[in-house]
Amino acid sequence: MLTLLDEAALESLTALEAAHGWATAGSASQLAATLRSSTMWVVGQVVDDVVVGYAALERQPFEAELQAILVDARWRGRGVARRLLSEVVEQARVWGSERLLLEVRAGNVSAIALYRAAGFAEDGVRRGYYPPRQAGAVREDALLMSLALA
Repeated sequence: MLTLLDEAALESLTALEAAHGWATAGSASQLAATLRSSTMWVVGQVVDDVVVGYAALERQPFEAELQAILVDARWRGRGVARRLLSEVVEQARVWGSERLLLEVRAGNVSAIALYRAAGFAEDGVRRGYYPPRQAGAVREDALLMSLALA
């Protein structure tokens, strides 16, 4: 079951991000600001009081932007990301957003497949946008995608 997340989920979110090597590295201050922001909407899959997946959506004047979606590796392949994305799309529609925007690492084939299956189209590429995941590696491109809502 998905639930809206608030600051009570901060410790669990921080641990989830840190465990998966995200760029914020589980930054509690950044996550706390996200959870408090009036323009952000954060939904999560919680199991036994632990967040096993979450999505963060930002409301903008005419569009919405998926800021993050992450599912614990042990929970992947169970439809959690698909349910999170479906809720994100629905919330963007509730807001009256014209489009839902996102960017994804060009090498993240499973996420790209998820977005394509949900109807997202590729809009462009930001070359060398993401920092390397490991020392000595090259920067990775960001694929820009969007879904028309209106």
